[in-house]
Amino acid sequence: MSRTTFQGEIPEEQIEVCPVTATQNVIAGKWKILILWHLRETRRFGELQRLVPGVSKGILTSQLRELEKDDMVHRKVYQEVPPKVEYSLTEAGRSFIPILERMGEWGKKYGMMSKKSGE
Repeated sequence: MSRTTFQGEIPEEQIEVCPVTATQNVIAGKWKILILWHLRETRRFGELQRLVPGVSKGILTSQLRELEKDDMVHRKVYQEVPPKVEYSLTEAGRSFIPILERMGEWGKKYGMMSKKSGE
C-alpha cells in the first residue's frame, strides 16, 4: 500500500522505515504548519482564514480535511442556523505543538545567523 502526497506516491515500506517521512506526510502542505499553530486555540473557519493570509477557502478546507483524516484536527459541527463549525487540535495535534515551538526557535536563530552572514 502507498500513500499519495503532493510529492507523489510514497511506498508504505519507506514510511515504516523512516519516521521522518511519516511526519512529513502529515504536515506536508503549504499551510498545514500554520493551521496547526493557530489551532492552539479552538477556531472557526473564518477566523482561521483571517489568521492565514493568502490561503484560499478551498485550500484551507482541503488542508483541514487532511489534518482531520490524519487525526491532528477535530471538527465539531453545531446543529444551529446558520451552521457553526469549530476546529481544534486532537491529542496528536496538541503533542505536535512543542515541535512547532522548537521550529520557531530554530527559525529565529537561523534568521539571525543568515543576517550576520549577509552583512
